[in-house]
Amino acid sequence: MIRPVNPYPVGLDLEGRRVVVIGGGSVAQRRIPVLLDSGAVVHLVSPEITPTLQGLVDSGRIRWEAREFRSGDLDGAWYVVAATKDSLVNARVAAEAEQDRTFCVRADAVHSGTAVTPAVVRRDEMLVAVLTGDRARTAEARDVVARALDGASAGAPDAEEELRGTVALVGGGPGADDLMTLRGRNLLSRADVVVADRLAPQRPLGELRPTVEIVDAAKIPYGRSMAQDAINQVLVDRAREGKFVVRLKGGDPFLYGRGYEEAQACAEAGIPCSVVPGVSSALSVPALAGIPVSNRGMTHEVTIVSGHLPPGHPGSLIDWEALARMRGTLVILMGVKNSPAIAESLMTGGRSADTPAAIIVDGSLDGQLAHRCTLGTMADTLSGHDVRPPAIVVVGAVAGLPQVLTRA
Repeated sequence: MIRPVNPYPVGLDLEGRRVVVIGGGSVAQRRIPVLLDSGAVVHLVSPEITPTLQGLVDSGRIRWEAREFRSGDLDGAWYVVAATKDSLVNARVAAEAEQDRTFCVRADAVHSGTAVTPAVVRRDEMLVAVLTGDRARTAEARDVVARALDGASAGAPDAEEELRGTVALVGGGPGADDLMTLRGRNLLSRADVVVADRLAPQRPLGELRPTVEIVDAAKIPYGRSMAQDAINQVLVDRAREGKFVVRLKGGDPFLYGRGYEEAQACAEAGIPCSVVPGVSSALSVPALAGIPVSNRGMTHEVTIVSGHLPPGHPGSLIDWEALARMRGTLVILMGVKNSPAIAESLMTGGRSADTPAAIIVDGSLDGQLAHRCTLGTMADTLSGHDVRPPAIVVVGAVAGLPQVLTRA
C-alpha cells in the first residue's frame, strides 16, 4: 500500500536477533555491514551476491541461501530488507513481512514498506538519523547536519566543484570505520562514485547518498575478483564523466594496495589524482593485538612482506633465506595459505622452531582473534583454528612478549 511517509522514529535493538535480507547486490552490500555492526544475525537470500558479501559469507559473519526468495524465508525475522532488482519480488517480500507483522524496508519503493531507512551521520558515540519522506531531501539534510558537526565552511560548494573529474585514492585503515582518517571520511562523503575493496570499512558506505554509485572491486583470496585493468578503467571513465571518484582501499593505498598502478593509469589518461594515506594493517593490527613490531633492545628492524606466493615460487621476489638470517620482526601480509611453507622455509634457513609467532585474524574488527604460537607450531595452529583471511602473521621475539593491554 502506497502512502505518505510520516514515520515514527525509533531505535531497534537487533543484538542477536534474526534479520533477513532478500537480494545480494549493492544495496545489500551497503545495509548488511550496518546490520552486523548492530549485532543482528543476518540471513541473506539471493541467487547471486557481490564479492564483498561473499567475503562476509566465507568468514562466517552472515548466512547465505543461494536461491530465489520463497514463502517462509521470513519466519522468525525481527526485521526484513527487500533489496532485489525485481520490484515484484520486493512487493512479495513486503507483503509477507506485513502479514507476519515484521517491519520491512523496500529499497526500491520507500513508501511501500513498513519501515524507512534513515540517512545517518556518525561521530564517535553519537548517531544522528534524518528522515524527510524524500530520499534526495533526506540526503541533503543529512549532509547539512554532517557539515554542521564538522564545522564545515560556507565555501564548501566551491570545493565540491574542484573535485569533479578527479580521483582520490583513499586508505581506509585496517577495517574498523573509526580508524579511517578524517580526510578520508570527508572525501568519501563527497564522492559521486566509490570503487571499494572488501577489506575497506563497509559501514561508511551505508551512510552515502542514495545517488552514489558503489563499484565492488573486491578481491577474494583465490576466489572472485575484479581485474586491475577493469578497476583502472572505471576510475578513468567515471572521472571523464565529470564525477568525483573515490577509490576506497583497506590499509594504505601504497602498501600492497596497487595504489601507484591506479595513480599511473589516471596520470596517463590526464585525470588529476590524489592520495589519502591510511593506517596500515601491517603496523596497526599487531598493535591492536598488544604486539609492538619493534621494541627497545629486542628488534632493530621490521620487515613487511607479501605471502601471496610461497617460497620457491618462480614469481616470488622475496629472498626467504636472507629473511631467515635476520633477527628482527617479520610481518607477513596475505600469507594465510602459504604460512606453513613460509615457516618451514624460515626454519630451514636458520630461524629456530621456538621463534615466537602470532596469527591475528580480523584485526580491528569486533571478531578480532590473536593466536600465539611458534614457527614450529604455526601449521598446526592455522589448521586447528581454521584460520581464514584476512589475517596477519607476526614472527619474532616481539610476538612472545606478555600481553599488557586490557583489551586485545
